[in-house]
Amino acid sequence: MKETSLNIVFMGTPEFAVSILDALFHSSHKIVGVVTATDKPAGRGQQLKGSAVKEYAVSKGLKLLQPESLKKPDFIAELQHLNADLFVVVAFRMLPEVVWSMPPKGTINLHASLLPQYRGAAPINWALINGEKKTGVTTFFIDKEIDTGRVIDQLETEISDNMSVGELYEELMKLGSTLTVQTVDNIANGMIEPKKQEDLIVSELKHAPKIFKNDCEINWDNSIAQNHNLIRGLSPYPGAWTKIYSLKKQEWVNFKILRTEKSEMKVKNSQNLEFNERGILVPCSDFYLIVSELQPEGKRKMHYKEFLAGYKLEDWALKMP
Repeated sequence: MKETSLNIVFMGTPEFAVSILDALFHSSHKIVGVVTATDKPAGRGQQLKGSAVKEYAVSKGLKLLQPESLKKPDFIAELQHLNADLFVVVAFRMLPEVVWSMPPKGTINLHASLLPQYRGAAPINWALINGEKKTGVTTFFIDKEIDTGRVIDQLETEISDNMSVGELYEELMKLGSTLTVQTVDNIANGMIEPKKQEDLIVSELKHAPKIFKNDCEINWDNSIAQNHNLIRGLSPYPGAWTKIYSLKKQEWVNFKILRTEKSEMKVKNSQNLEFNERGILVPCSDFYLIVSELQPEGKRKMHYKEFLAGYKLEDWALKMP
């Protein structure tokens, strides 16, 4: 007789994972345990704060595990005692083999790209930075090498020209919730045909490594398309940044550039900033990029009209005179 319900241990940490955990909680399957990160200091007072997944698990009265090490014998024993059929992992850390090989139905992961493309820590950001027109979510079985296991299923979505990483994040959370429940249902009913990722490669693989501060700096000598994609691929977090020279103070000031759109206006002067009814015009190597939202260092983010109300644009330049 085919199973219709599975006992699941869920592993995850950020808000992205909560949406998927909630979908599983309201499915026909049973969450027998939740594994998440230990509490971390946060905010000005550096008070210990639990992860988004912990807050959700506590609110639903789910059994919670917060191991400092995933290899400790007491944690392994507690996991085994939960007697789960399947582990589901979303935005969590790398698991040792003793953990992912434990459940009889295996351990599945939800990844926010169309694997094998964009393996790595920041697939949503890099899809936008590289100007992709579509992306999606993938469920796959965890194996020894990170993000390389057999693919179970995928769902696609289109990427619009001005979509930010925050907007795509929300879209992929919804898709991920749908796909994860669908995958778990199919595993329960023996209706899956996993595929090796090598068999899915049709073009050169693009990767999604962790993003560091230097990756976020805007180079205005790049094309308008490159800069627009970088900015939307980092907005609202961590935020693409640039230095703009204050002619008044005779110093460089850091700015985060948070929302832009492309123009077809050819650059006349590679140093001066201008503006029109759509925003501040910043010269790239080919066309002016229109900035509609920005954040000077130490200030809150603001619409370009707020910025122009408090600052004179002629007091700023991209290059030192």
